[in-house]
Amino acid sequence: MVTSLDQMVGKVLSMKRRHRIAVAWAQDPGTIASVSRAVKEGFAEAVLIGQTGKISDLCISRGIDPGLFTLISSADETDSAVTAVRLVRSGQADILMKGLVASDIFLRAIMDRNTGIMQQNAVLSYVGAIETPMYHKLLFVTDPAVIPYPDLRQKIAMIRYAAGMTRRFGIEKPKIALIGASEKASSHFTYSSDYAIIKKMAEGGEFGSCIIDGPLDLFLACDAKSTLIKGVDTPVAGDADILLFPSLEACNPFYKSLMLFGKGSLGGMIMGTDRPVILMSRSESEQSKFYCIALACLMNGCK
Repeated sequence: MVTSLDQMVGKVLSMKRRHRIAVAWAQDPGTIASVSRAVKEGFAEAVLIGQTGKISDLCISRGIDPGLFTLISSADETDSAVTAVRLVRSGQADILMKGLVASDIFLRAIMDRNTGIMQQNAVLSYVGAIETPMYHKLLFVTDPAVIPYPDLRQKIAMIRYAAGMTRRFGIEKPKIALIGASEKASSHFTYSSDYAIIKKMAEGGEFGSCIIDGPLDLFLACDAKSTLIKGVDTPVAGDADILLFPSLEACNPFYKSLMLFGKGSLGGMIMGTDRPVILMSRSESEQSKFYCIALACLMNGCK
């Protein structure tokens, strides 16, 4: 079982394969540094699309040889996103990565019905693997980036994506906590009815080998002592592998809190596409960007 993000990198290295990454609007120091590291460690090649003069200058200023990359000139953000998606769609690249391009422009290129890379009838969602000294193992969260208020269909897809990712980490029976403000179902919280349906589906084997319970608050999901203090009997029992949040507004601040205050590192990616897609905040650390690249390489080839 992979129990840390560094171990994940080791697993990617053991695959002995170079994955080709197309980066849209790539003139960003953190992105260039993280991609450069992946190239130097031997599991990536990169096509940097954007203002090639700026890209070369940034490389030189940081002691990076621009010759490590293939550079493609692009007029603007939209053109760079379309070009990067086209390279992935045509098989000239394996992985798509966001540089400085705005997220809405980037996602629009991915979702284009004629030229994009979404799987047919799929849900576009984000799963992140977070490592923090505040928790005893990797914690997978969804969705902090794409779906504002997931409906039942979207929540089902989110669970399948997250469970599929954990299994690539060797977690054969993930514990999935359906997160709420309380462990008590209530008509005041619209997610309660969805959670009840999801639990019945899990009991019927719809999600394969996994444990699902909720609603659970964060204490019951991630702190074993709290289950004893509260007297709540839950099979997740403070040992969750996956946290599914009812909204982006709930998940995004949680993940950012772990990054900012919990000394966390992240490996995350967009799911529901034909090939892995790396989308990160520009303020994310170079280390986390590197982990996202490694995660995308680990997941390359999975549907």
